[in-house]
Amino acid sequence: MLLRLYTLAWNTFLETIRQPIYGVILLVTAFLMIMNVSLAGFTLEDDDKLLLDLGLSTLLLSGLFLAGFSAAGVLTREIENKTVLTVISKPVSRPVFILGKFVGLAAALSLAYYLGFLVFALALRHGVLENTSDPWDAPVLVFGFGSLIASLGAAAFCNYFYGWFFPTTVLLFITPMLTVSVLLLTKLDEHFAVIAFLSDFIGGQVVIAGLLVYLAVIFTTAVAVAAATRLGQVMTLLVCTGVLGLGVVSDYAFGPAGAPDAPIVQSVSDEDRPVSSPAAPTSVLYYVVPNFGPFWVVDGLQAASEETAIPLRYLGLSALYAALITAAALALAISLFQRREVG
Repeated sequence: MLLRLYTLAWNTFLETIRQPIYGVILLVTAFLMIMNVSLAGFTLEDDDKLLLDLGLSTLLLSGLFLAGFSAAGVLTREIENKTVLTVISKPVSRPVFILGKFVGLAAALSLAYYLGFLVFALALRHGVLENTSDPWDAPVLVFGFGSLIASLGAAAFCNYFYGWFFPTTVLLFITPMLTVSVLLLTKLDEHFAVIAFLSDFIGGQVVIAGLLVYLAVIFTTAVAVAAATRLGQVMTLLVCTGVLGLGVVSDYAFGPAGAPDAPIVQSVSDEDRPVSSPAAPTSVLYYVVPNFGPFWVVDGLQAASEETAIPLRYLGLSALYAALITAAALALAISLFQRREVG
């Protein structure tokens, strides 16, 4: 069974990264990360805080769109074209088929998220230019754009002389090149001078915040797989967006009635108006809808105080929560696919 699961996951991974939409979303994500450096300069407060918020939001939305489009591309299309029959007609059970698809999709999205986070790290290292006279961070530009140009050139060479698939080859080259570039920047300042390790780079708290957003992307992928067993591409994306949107407002909209930290609604213009809390039936949704709150800690990072530091225990509990949500979504996906007519 493990061999079949690995084969399905590997084929799904290759199929996902070869989809045109995969490369398009990666390019759009990198472009938005670069544009965020300029957009963050329009705030009247700390520009770097807005850059952090914009970067993590871009990573989240990138993962959302990749999950929706990729799941529909590798699962819904196979069901509609009846090509899934060639797999499940062999000694491959439907649960193994769903799990293989999820693992392959999760691996492809993990690669995309990793590359996006590297570009995000470069953007944070460069920082916002508050004045037109501020110099650009030359090492970031040299290593960042140098990795891209070198990867494109190497991929074009291998495609022309060896017939390698161009998008996959670009990923093959740019992943290690961009990784090495980021590692080199941990020891260089904006003038290419050697400095202490990580003295002029992102901190560990930002990395933990990125890992938490990554957990949200993974359980969104499981939701996309469940939706793709029954729905098309557009509806799968809408379901993922709806689940994520409800998860963002879960604490405020579906907080348990009577809880100490339940959201309180009170009119500013009329202080004598009685305070209202969510009704009891509404609070049931608080335990049903996945809560995105534990995975979004930007406000705590921006507070930059000891009380808001993210401990590793919090990361572990959030990972456990994400694993439970993912398992529930995959169980739903298997149940829906078991009753799906594919013949």
